[in-house]
Parts: sequence; structure tokens; C-alpha cells
Amino acid sequence: MNKERKIFWLAVLLALLLPDTLWSQERYSVGVCDWMVLKRQKLGVFALAKELGCDGVELDMGGLGDREAFDNQLRDDAQAALFKHTADSLGIRIGAVAMSGFYAQDLTKKDTYMSLLSDCFDTMDKMGGVEVAFLPLGGCGNDWAVNKERRAQVVKRLHDIGEAAKARGKVVGIDTPLDAKGNLRLLREVKSDGIRIFYKMQTIVEHGWDLCADLQRLGAKNICAIHASNTDSLWLCNDPAIDLPAVKQTLDRMGWKGWLFVERSRDVKMVRNVKMNYGSNVHTLKTLFNAYPEPAVALDSLGRDPSYVATIIGRARKATDALGITWTPRGQNVQNIVANRYFKLNDIYAERDTLKKTNKALAEATCDSRLYRSHFDFDADLSIHLSPADIVKVKDVMTYNVVDVTYKAYCDMIPTLTAEEKEQIMAWLVEAREYAIDAESSNKKHETFNKYKGRINNYLSKRGYDIQKEREEWEKRVKASGGTL
Repeated sequence: MNKERKIFWLAVLLALLLPDTLWSQERYSVGVCDWMVLKRQKLGVFALAKELGCDGVELDMGGLGDREAFDNQLRDDAQAALFKHTADSLGIRIGAVAMSGFYAQDLTKKDTYMSLLSDCFDTMDKMGGVEVAFLPLGGCGNDWAVNKERRAQVVKRLHDIGEAAKARGKVVGIDTPLDAKGNLRLLREVKSDGIRIFYKMQTIVEHGWDLCADLQRLGAKNICAIHASNTDSLWLCNDPAIDLPAVKQTLDRMGWKGWLFVERSRDVKMVRNVKMNYGSNVHTLKTLFNAYPEPAVALDSLGRDPSYVATIIGRARKATDALGITWTPRGQNVQNIVANRYFKLNDIYAERDTLKKTNKALAEATCDSRLYRSHFDFDADLSIHLSPADIVKVKDVMTYNVVDVTYKAYCDMIPTLTAEEKEQIMAWLVEAREYAIDAESSNKKHETFNKYKGRINNYLSKRGYDIQKEREEWEKRVKASGGTL
């Protein structure tokens, strides 16, 4: 057996032995559209994509409107080099370059369409030889598909675009209102290998067509990339209209590989919360299609009751929800750190209760010692992933935001508090929070704060305030404004 044949059969053997997950990592890449995450041609999109756990981004050419050219800052070689360097340094790829301006602009009425495409191809080269461009036909309306004259105009321009793309080693993926049958017919009319379909799941769902059947009929070779999201309503993980496991199975069977970009599928209740919306959707796609990165911080759940673990994770998630990072790799690490702190506290107090049965003094001393030694570890662990201000937010969530609520209450109750007095009140409340965060229950946390409230009241009384009278006057003011305490 010659050397080439041995290499061939070795490759076949490896293909049979490698797990499916490794092939998925090679086959599918997940990204977001920069214009939808409010970072159109902004350098910060790469850091955001990294935080969301993306493999890359779909970079837009900039606004178009009635202009003759895109508002494309990447024509400047220095700016383009900075974008490319930043993306490379963060390990973020540019999977496609989009001309989203054509969502609103009619391709058949843009006489500068070839120069616009040339600008796009130049940008793709500057970004490292990106191969796929996105061209939506939304600005042409829907009548072109049935109006012979309009259709002929679209077809002619697409042919010119496709040939120009092919000459530059590119593919232009078009977004149409058609199903697989209609797209196949259009591609035959265009007669250019430089034009393919930039598949959009949202279009298929909105028309009530069978998504998997449509993908299968269109065929892998005709799909250059996929916008793997629905209209804004629900996150992908909660959307019954898109059966993602079935979609993956279909794409696997077709042998398709390429980029899956999240364009929409935002929760309408928080449509502008970029990190939560896109973090969730990227997490869903990466988990199913690719390999979502394992958190660097392992969850200390081994040997614990699953229902208890689920409760603690839900409690920890309140902190990452407050920071808007739950569905990001950083959020997963923070969530596990907070959950592990709850587990640690539970273990410390469980050990205390066991020791109490034989030696109460030893039980309390051991508990205090372990709480003290582990208290500062929590801050240290969080500081790897969060800023000092964000660590404070985590602690506030874990202590029911009592610091902020109580401080505001004192300021409202006694409007004449001096800056020095306000500073002292806040200092004691922050100190109380450090103790409360280690308390064994909700009641114990509140007991800790109540102890410090007593200290604050005594302090204010010594400074001449009649706390009872101040409270009565406060109640009158609140009632007069239609509120209640």
C-alpha cells in the first residue's frame, strides 16, 4: 500500500472515531450581526462578541439611505487595520460582511450598485479575505417576484453582482421572500455561481412553511450562511416555532457547514437588553450546534440534591440577571461563584449544627473561623470576572438590596441630614451587608441589618434627632402625596 493510500485510509479511520461534537465544532460557527447588537462598525463589537461567547460577527458596511455610497469607515486602511487587529487579538472572526442598507433601499433603483458591491468586496479583503457578503432584497418589495419586468431587473443585477463576486473569489448571499422552490428557480435564472441564498429562518416561519423540508429541498450547495433566528418575540430556547434539534439534524444530514448568525429572536419584554437577548440565543446555538465553552469555575454540585442545586442556581442567577450577563461565558462563571458561595455557607452551618450536639462553644468558634476565612475568597473570586461596582451589585442582590432601600429611607425620613451623617449611615449599612451576606437565612440577614439600624438610630438620637417624631412627620408627607410606607 503506497503512502498516499495509507494517509487516505488513516483519515477515514479518524473520521469514524472522532466524536460528533468535534465535527460540529468544525462544521458550525455562531455569530451576531453588529447592527442588531447596536455596534454597527463599532470597534466594541469584538469585545461584546467575545463576552457573548461568539465565534465571530457579521460586520455591516454601514448605513446607506439615499446616499450613493455606504457610510463605510473601513475604506480608511488604518481604521480597517485596527478593526482586523482587534478582532484577531480577541479571537473573533468576521464570518460575513453585510449590506443591510438594502433592507430599505431598492437594488434596482441604485445605479451605483456595482460600486457599492466593489466597496463591499474591498472591505471583505481588508478584513482577512471574508468570503460571504449579505445582500437583502427587502428594499425591492415583494412584487418583483411576480412582476415580470421587475423580476427581470432584479435577475439582471444579481447576475452582474454574482459574476463580479466570482471574479473576486466571493459569494453574495441574497435574502428573498421565497421558499426553496422559488429560490431554486431564481438561482437558475440568475445563472451565476457567485450568488447563493443567505437563508433566513424568520421568513420561512412567518409564511408557515416547513423549515426542515425547505432546507432539505434548497440543498446545502445553495446556502452560503444562515440567519438562525425568528422575529422578535421569544428567545430561541423558548420559541416553539423553530425546532432547533430538528434543524440541526437536517443540516447534518445535508452535510451543510457554515455560519449561523443571530439577527433577532429578542424577548419583546426587554428588546434593547443586548447581552441578555443575544447571550441567550448564542448560548442556545452554541450548545446545540457547536460547543459552548465550559465555565472556568466549576459548580460544586457533586453529591448534592438536584432540586436543591436547581434552587441555588436560580438564586445565583438573580445576580447575573441584575448585571445582564446571565447568558454569557462570564455570566456562567459569576453564576457558579455565587452558587458555590451559597453551597459553602450551607456546608459551614451544617457542620456547626452537627458539632452543636456535642460541643456548642466549639461549634460556634469553628463556624466563625470558617466564615471569616472564606469571606474574602468570595470577593477575590468575583474580582477575576467583575469590576468593584459590579461586585457591589452582586452583594446587593444577595442581601435583597437592603442597603439602598434603607439608605434612601433615612434620607427621605430626615431631609436635614448632613453629608457627614449620610456618609456614616452608608458606612454602617455597607458593614452590615458584609455580615449579612454570610448569614444562614433570610431572617438572619434581616436581623443583621436591624442591629445596624439600631446603631444608626442611636447615633442620630445623640446628634439631636427625635427619630420617632421624624418618622411621624415622614409618614404624613408620604400620605399627603398618596403613598404608603
